[in-house]
Amino acid sequence: MTPAAQSRPSKPPGSDAFHAYPWWSPRFWHGMPLGVWLPLVAEHGCRVSPSRLGLLATISAASAFNSLAEPLSEARFRRQLRQPPQTPPPLFIVGHWRSGTTLLHELLMLDPRFCCPSTYQCFAPGHFLLTEAVLTRLLAWMMPRKRPMDNVAAGWDRPQEDEFALANMGGPSPYRRMAFPATSSDQPVALDVTKLPPPEFARWQQTLRQFLARLAVRDARRPVLKSPPHTARIGVLAEMFPEAKFLHVVRDPFVVFPSTIRLWRSLDEVQGLQVDSGQSLERYVFACFEEMYTAFERDRVALGPDRLYEVKYEDLVADPVAVLEAAYDRLGLEGFTAARPALEAQAQSMKRYRTNTYRHDPRIVAAVADRWGGFIDRYGYTVPDAASEPA
Repeated sequence: MTPAAQSRPSKPPGSDAFHAYPWWSPRFWHGMPLGVWLPLVAEHGCRVSPSRLGLLATISAASAFNSLAEPLSEARFRRQLRQPPQTPPPLFIVGHWRSGTTLLHELLMLDPRFCCPSTYQCFAPGHFLLTEAVLTRLLAWMMPRKRPMDNVAAGWDRPQEDEFALANMGGPSPYRRMAFPATSSDQPVALDVTKLPPPEFARWQQTLRQFLARLAVRDARRPVLKSPPHTARIGVLAEMFPEAKFLHVVRDPFVVFPSTIRLWRSLDEVQGLQVDSGQSLERYVFACFEEMYTAFERDRVALGPDRLYEVKYEDLVADPVAVLEAAYDRLGLEGFTAARPALEAQAQSMKRYRTNTYRHDPRIVAAVADRWGGFIDRYGYTVPDAASEPA
């Protein structure tokens, strides 16, 4: 969800993000059909904050449109969806939120041999085959130029996380909590999908396959899928797609923790139908990281070095061309020579970037060092001086 490097925010994390994001701009839930949206609202007892009642109304209206558009799209593309084009196996970008997955995704999209789901395709996964060409033009004015949580370029055609598509299609997903942050659990749900009941697990797999089939109808190039929750699912994904490759990015956890807190505050404020105090966010971030990397360490042993390659965010920012060249080589991805000129041009432009800075809280430093010690040791990070401020 996050890019490589941004300027330091002028306001405290998450402050007034809802009002900074235009009221007419779409939230992801605007892409749900009624059969997904109404059960989600009912699950939380229709407890919507008064200031978000207008949002409830617009999402409900959009859901009615989606419920009409989806069967029309299915009928129009029935033949193609029955036998979708065969695509090369997916390349999955995994890593914790705020670790550099978006940077890696956008760099790989400079290689013309790859494709990825766009924001609109993840926003309207049920009918983008039918409506994308028209609605992205008609609704272009509704999309802000920058994302509210990190000032990164936004747009209907920008690369996006397939996790949003899965949530909008009704698949089990931890992202559902963003819609109702105050009444959701402070523990992750549907992050490690092996913990789901068998019918829910099967539904998650079916939802992912269905979305990928629709993407293949639109573009038969090799899909590059970026989703932090997939970090907890590499074993399942490796079984579903036996020739898939995985590119894992890690970052200093003492930067990742406060950055993730800021991310969830902003997303809950912008996407949520409830005004939430954020008091449970620390518990949620700790729990998600621990469940994610328990599953990752459990499943990584089944993947050989030609299927899983790991990079550090700090190295990626310092020399993206060299890091990606090594990744292509280790994963057996062909065509790096053709992609090099575009990557070198992007690397040159990245020199202007400045990363966010976070003053270390001694309490958080101690908690991260204690709870995430295995990760810190594996990837060679060090516990910072709590009085310092990282660049």
